[in-house]
Amino acid sequence: MAATVDPLIYKEVLLVLGTAALVVPAFHRLKVSPIFGFMLMGALLGPDGLARLAGAVPWLGYVTVSEREQFEHVAELGVVFLLFMIGLELSFERLRTMRRLVFGMGSVKVGLGTLVIGICLILFGRSPQEALVVGACLALSSTALVVQVLAEQKRLGTATGRASFATLLLEDIAVVPLLVLVSVLGASGEGGLVAILSTAGLKAALAVAVIVLAGRYLLRPVFRRVAATGSPELFMAACLLVIFGTSLITAASGLSMALGAFLAGLILAETEYRRQIEVTIEPFKGLLLGVFFFAVGMSLDVGKVLAQPLAIAGAVVALLVLKGLVTYPVMRLFRISRPAALESAALLSPAGEFAFVVLGLAMSLSVIGADLGAFALTVASLSLVILPVVGLAGRRLAKRIEAAKVLPAEALVEPDGEPTARVLIAGFGRVGQLVASMLEENKVPYIAVDTDPASVAAGRQAGKPVYYGDAARADFLARCGLSKAIAVVVTMDSRTAVEAVSKTVRSLREDVILVARAKDRAHARLLYQRGVTEAVPEAFEASLHLAEATLIGAGVPLGLAIASVHERRDQFRAEFQTIDRGDARTGVARIRERQKAGPRSKAQQAGGKDDKLPAAGPPLDPS
Repeated sequence: MAATVDPLIYKEVLLVLGTAALVVPAFHRLKVSPIFGFMLMGALLGPDGLARLAGAVPWLGYVTVSEREQFEHVAELGVVFLLFMIGLELSFERLRTMRRLVFGMGSVKVGLGTLVIGICLILFGRSPQEALVVGACLALSSTALVVQVLAEQKRLGTATGRASFATLLLEDIAVVPLLVLVSVLGASGEGGLVAILSTAGLKAALAVAVIVLAGRYLLRPVFRRVAATGSPELFMAACLLVIFGTSLITAASGLSMALGAFLAGLILAETEYRRQIEVTIEPFKGLLLGVFFFAVGMSLDVGKVLAQPLAIAGAVVALLVLKGLVTYPVMRLFRISRPAALESAALLSPAGEFAFVVLGLAMSLSVIGADLGAFALTVASLSLVILPVVGLAGRRLAKRIEAAKVLPAEALVEPDGEPTARVLIAGFGRVGQLVASMLEENKVPYIAVDTDPASVAAGRQAGKPVYYGDAARADFLARCGLSKAIAVVVTMDSRTAVEAVSKTVRSLREDVILVARAKDRAHARLLYQRGVTEAVPEAFEASLHLAEATLIGAGVPLGLAIASVHERRDQFRAEFQTIDRGDARTGVARIRERQKAGPRSKAQQAGGKDDKLPAAGPPLDPS
């Protein structure tokens, strides 16, 4: 006979799974990080949320968590997996390439942040030990949230993304010695601090040596044998064994479990199994990190916030301001541009997820007082919650600084009142420069415009007809001679910028050939609906070039290969140009009709709009 099962035993598991399955998708639709969904549900269903009402409303006991300790061990696994993945992502080559920013800029930022916050805590009557630990914890920033925010905006490769990532990388590494420091400070025994440090250091060195030696000589053969079986289940079991095994070794030596996982990740990063391990562990990391941030949400005591609103709000603002004032000059010292340094300072000013790990360990070992630890956790939680808002404010302020900065002398040259260029290029990056060079080879006069002063200045110094300005403005396009241009080429990388320029051009000239760079097929279809003559999707054109090279290499005659590629391009162009506006004619067809209608009269040219192309030279073939 089966034993009776108490459903309440699995209540916490069901709450987390329910949050992941029901709440997180809603945050995805709102384009908000799912981490905030876990934090919000943790605060709502935690012991300081609806669980307080369980006595008066009994059924709430089934959907709330009354004791935070029930989540601690599972939540710690989320950090263990996160540090394992961080170790797996690190490589000596990557660290060597970014060493100046990672170890230079990152170290200075963390060191100064710890010093400034620690001094403030000492001024409020806290001991140097508490000031050191809490200051170091709050000086760290959120790797999970900052990277996710930048990734969603596709800006990890920008100056802001690189500067932020370099700093976060150092902070992730700094967590390891910080955990060791807290473990040492919390160690008990006689003989003074020197004896405690010596004992703890010896145990830590022994544990690290065991992990490194075992990892170097055992892990690769073990994974080779497991991979030879071809069983994904066995490979997953081997990954979990390594993570938990190394974590327990460091935990048994008095250090944190996260340290062991980090070391295991570093060792496996040098093996040929790194990528497959990442794929295998990713689902576990995501869900367990959700559990961790659920626990972070539970640490937010709403009652305490309401009891001390001014003190907590002041502490949150002070944390953001102090870290911002430290981060910005440090990044400028390492030659990060003003806009990128400002936005990075805003993104890195809130606390990070590791503050909860280290502060929790420090409180359990009595390294810091429970009152200070609870207050710091509340401040860290609130700063994390408002991170997207702070980041958005920093980005907008950075854009204002970018727009208001002094332009190089070369970029201040204005277009002539009566330019004679037949082609107008909007955007003078790599794509725009290539288009310009081909026009020069064929002796077609052009004007290029860009909003990047450095690109404009470099072009002017090279003798190119490049001008600084916003091509989405009608008055600026008029000064660039749009009324007499035969074609406009929009080469900018930003979707919104391409759409804005295309809209302005088409509103001013219905007859001009308008060629635009598209990000993908969907973007190309949208641009055709906006009246673009020719939209060129990046990946699509690259695939056609690859196909052409492959056909020729496979022995297909050159003429047949080129004809096949052109035929496929026409097929996709016809698909892209399908416009649901009751107008069956494509953009190219309409332009060709206008070309056949002949040159415009002088009166029509003076008016700026007409259904025919300008008479300056033969018409361009949009195909």
